[in-house]
Amino acid sequence: MENEEENRIREWSNDSYQYPRKSSTRRYLASALVGIVIVYLLFFVRLPFFIFMPGTAEEIKPMVTIPKGSDPEKGTLMLTTVRVADANMINYLIGLVHPYEEIQPKTSVLRKGESEQEYSQRQEYVMLTSQASAIQAAYTHAKVPFHINHEGVMVLQTLPGLSGEKVLKPGDVLLKADTKDVKVAQDLLDALKGKKAGESITITYARKKVEQQATLALGALPQQEGDKGEPRAGIGVVPADMQSVKADQDDKQVSIKAGEIGGPSAGLMFSLEIYNQLVPEDITKGYRIAGTGTIETDGTVGPIGGIQHKIIAADREKADFFFAPKDVTYKDGTKITNYSDALQRAEQIKTKMKIVEIGTMDDALKFLAALPPK
Repeated sequence: MENEEENRIREWSNDSYQYPRKSSTRRYLASALVGIVIVYLLFFVRLPFFIFMPGTAEEIKPMVTIPKGSDPEKGTLMLTTVRVADANMINYLIGLVHPYEEIQPKTSVLRKGESEQEYSQRQEYVMLTSQASAIQAAYTHAKVPFHINHEGVMVLQTLPGLSGEKVLKPGDVLLKADTKDVKVAQDLLDALKGKKAGESITITYARKKVEQQATLALGALPQQEGDKGEPRAGIGVVPADMQSVKADQDDKQVSIKAGEIGGPSAGLMFSLEIYNQLVPEDITKGYRIAGTGTIETDGTVGPIGGIQHKIIAADREKADFFFAPKDVTYKDGTKITNYSDALQRAEQIKTKMKIVEIGTMDDALKFLAALPPK
């Protein structure tokens, strides 16, 4: 009897200790799972917003090469950037309270039907066109003869449901449509003229400089405002002309390697750097000069976005001056106040950097010419 009692006590004792161990293990696993889910939600779930914040102020001279350029600069010309991040819950919450970060819905940045990859490709394209405009403006001011070469048509976007979407990617360069060379977008339109949905066309294109060929079936393109009659037939791409600016003298040829910087806003600063390498004098005079602004081929400077972030980036790099596009008001009443916004942010961060209002490349050159050497 005593042995039976001892055995019952032993069995009860074993059961009583096994139960808490199993329960604890389940609780630990549940806690770990909840923790993983929370971390995933906070850091890895992307929200439909972009976070804009100060980027960099980068010296341009290493990006620009001219075989017969001028002597080293005593000062520095710098382009400025805005950093853009996908929003997760953590940086979204930080952005709500951070005084120098800005949250924007992706729908306000992306075009209708545009993917983020296509947006990045568009930014790369407008950077290339901005560089071409900067080279033309600099050549014109430095009186360097040049000419324009047309070098194909880049695919910026593909339209869903059409054959181009299945074969082509943003960044591909169209070279031929059937046997017709494609130098400008109009060449593609001319090759498609008279064709109907259901017919096909052979497209020769380059992807990462590798030439390829594909036969694409034509489909009905979406109707545009003002279109009448039957829908036009096409392959479903948004094309953009590619061109290069060639100096008549090889030793004056400009090449630019800006890495992964995108967008058109470095145009003004590229034009000043190129000009500085083309002329004998050093326009920097020993100063650190940052700035922003689009550039037209005639030297007109246009407004950009995110200038308040670029002011902080330039101040971090101890710029003496910052060139800001002048405030503009368009015919429809829209106002873009780059210069005023730059002044306001400069006052907020109490920078010693001077903000200079610029409307044209000539404005910038005249300001620099009036500076005493540092």
